Amino acid sequence: MRFLPCADQGLLVDTGSLDEALALYRALEESPPPGVEDLVPAARTVLLRLAPGADPARVEQAVRGLEPGEARTGTGELVRIPVVYDGEDLPGVAELTGLPVREVVRLHTSTTWTVAFGGFAPGFGYLTGGPPELTVPRRAESRTRVPAGAVGLAGEFSGVYPRPSPGGWQLIGRTELELWREDRTPPALLRPGVRVRFEEAGQP
Repeated sequence: MRFLPCADQGLLVDTGSLDEALALYRALEESPPPGVEDLVPAARTVLLRLAPGADPARVEQAVRGLEPGEARTGTGELVRIPVVYDGEDLPGVAELTGLPVREVVRLHTSTTWTVAFGGFAPGFGYLTGGPPELTVPRRAESRTRVPAGAVGLAGEFSGVYPRPSPGGWQLIGRTELELWREDRTPPALLRPGVRVRFEEAGQP
């Protein structure tokens, strides 16, 4: 692990991989060192926001003393997302994976995904833990506008666009669920550790 100072009250831990970053994040959630006020996980790092007056050297020593286990599965609340699977890229995803369209949908809905970290836009969660068969590359060319509620795949991740924005994920469906509302506490529906089940809209 590499420890890097971040602004005045931060310590960035670079673990080198997604698995290690998530394992460290879970360990820090369960046993935060004194002086750590907040944690922000990412694809290979965990940002520790420190309390005023906290000693970064002592925090680093405490983090180095942790023994993170394997923690890819979330333990947070379960969010169910109804999806209409009619995305523009769904046939292309089927071709990339060598699976029938219905099998792509079945696999996407048969797994409990976990929000690994947020980013890109407020309310956007990077979901992990899906079937390896659904690992597909991003589109060769990004769209200039992806509608809010679009459900996509990119690499090992799945995600839902919380608002209209450019994007290069493979779009397989859409949902009417609001993922980000400023008048809600917390505003983001998908937060690190939250578990997600996609359900095909109209199916029992």
